Amino acid sequence: MSDSGSKPVSAWIGEFVLLASLWGASFLFMRMGASEFGPLPTAGLRVALATVFLWPIMLRQGHWPALRRHWRPIMVAGIINSAIPFALFSWAVLHIATGLSSILNATVPLFGALIAWLWLGDRIGRLRWVGLALGFLGVALLAWKAPAGTGFKSDQALWAIGACLLASAFYGLAASFARTRLVGIPPLATATGSQLGAALGLALPTFWFWPAQMPGPRAWGAIIAIAVLCTGIAYILYFRLIAHAGPSRALAVTFLTPVFAMLYGALFLEERITAWTVGCALVIVTGTLLSTGLVRTRGPAVEAPERP
Repeated sequence: MSDSGSKPVSAWIGEFVLLASLWGASFLFMRMGASEFGPLPTAGLRVALATVFLWPIMLRQGHWPALRRHWRPIMVAGIINSAIPFALFSWAVLHIATGLSSILNATVPLFGALIAWLWLGDRIGRLRWVGLALGFLGVALLAWKAPAGTGFKSDQALWAIGACLLASAFYGLAASFARTRLVGIPPLATATGSQLGAALGLALPTFWFWPAQMPGPRAWGAIIAIAVLCTGIAYILYFRLIAHAGPSRALAVTFLTPVFAMLYGALFLEERITAWTVGCALVIVTGTLLSTGLVRTRGPAVEAPERP
């Protein structure tokens, strides 16, 4: 899929910025929810409430037959594209700054390109290999100094960074899975069914790890916000953006999301934004632009991976 024939920038730039702001807020809401619910109930409630929000919209659009026909791959997609990464990020934001976790989330296209090469045989030219190397170098530099001066324990921070990268790898895996198993299925059916699959996969862990003390209104509000705004509405915006702006431009939301995440973290959690963090983020984004083909000398851009 290319960007040819996409609508003018003025027709979609508002949705582009709104989507980036919603996905950036998801890291803040995860911290607020997980601090009282714990990581697994936070992830479980997120996908369950997102399912409740999306289900009537899907039925109204007439996509139930598509979901019924393709429920097996859609449910699997929910596990690898929502249940596992949501749980990993919900744990990670308790141990590192939300802005840092959002920067690590920007490596999704790097993993997507690498997995597509290994699994689907996608060609990676010299420039894209340089981008992959540059992107992962940025991650290594970020991990090297990330715990310093953040108020988090070094060992916890390194494990949390690993959890974020593992979650991003699952997002990249889900993109290749979608290209092989979900082609032609209406996006709303995929979004709704995948959230249902994730909710079923997290049902028992959510029950087992439910907090002994009922969380307060602040945590409940964060869970509802991340489910409805950052998952349900964000999914709809994302697929609209692909249709209106093209896949490579939709992919660029990944690069703007950390800006909002770091801003929210600084405003509401008093997180520090250091020059080292910003510099590493720029290295990662540059590597991602090269590795995905968004900056290239010739050849088509890679398709945008699915995101929660």
